[in-house]
Amino acid sequence: ETPNLAARLQGLAGPDEIVIALATRRLVGAAFELSDLGAHPLKGIAEPVRAWRVKAVHRTEGRFDAAHGGVALTPLVGREEEVALLLRRWQQARDGEGQVVLVSGEPGIGKSRLTQVLREQIAGEPYIALRYQCSPYHLNSALYPIIEHFEFAAGFAREDTAEQKLDKMEAVLAGSQEQRAESAPLIAALLSLPTARYAPLKLSPQKQKEKTLEALAGQVEALAGREPVLMVFED
Repeated sequence: ETPNLAARLQGLAGPDEIVIALATRRLVGAAFELSDLGAHPLKGIAEPVRAWRVKAVHRTEGRFDAAHGGVALTPLVGREEEVALLLRRWQQARDGEGQVVLVSGEPGIGKSRLTQVLREQIAGEPYIALRYQCSPYHLNSALYPIIEHFEFAAGFAREDTAEQKLDKMEAVLAGSQEQRAESAPLIAALLSLPTARYAPLKLSPQKQKEKTLEALAGQVEALAGREPVLMVFED
């Protein structure tokens, strides 16, 4: 049945298009922008099949949000000790003593849910959230999560021009005016944006890498000078 359905759905797809049926639609959650094509009678399948065209990847802050977007979750049970540990570490960070917590375990045991519960618990407090989602498809790009976060935080849209993206990027940079001016060309280059509006960097690749890492660290430091910062890396 599955290959037959796939072949029939392929017949509904135009060049360079992906069409999915209900089972896949349920699995992808809010991870993609979809266009409802309605129900179609398909040869060899008794009932009409509802289909969707995949339009684009939907920008979310993490795979957990994409998978559960708009779905009411049941209460978290049996993780009181872990949640309490995270809250204690958060309080220490708020008091000025930075903390790092590693949550490790098999897929599906609720690691992402723990961080979500932490955010729910501290929702009434002033803080800045920085969330980074790693990807097995981008192993050759060590800073891929940083790039994705910048694009999400700046609100990049597919129809934006390079100049508009630069304006949006500059709007979310933190720190003093001098610090933002120094960081802008480095981060623009990291985001593969043209840097013609800035003075040439004139750096070797190794030096530019070092300066870029310094600029990224400086961004976090500048934010932490304003409010407590919660950084979450999803591996």
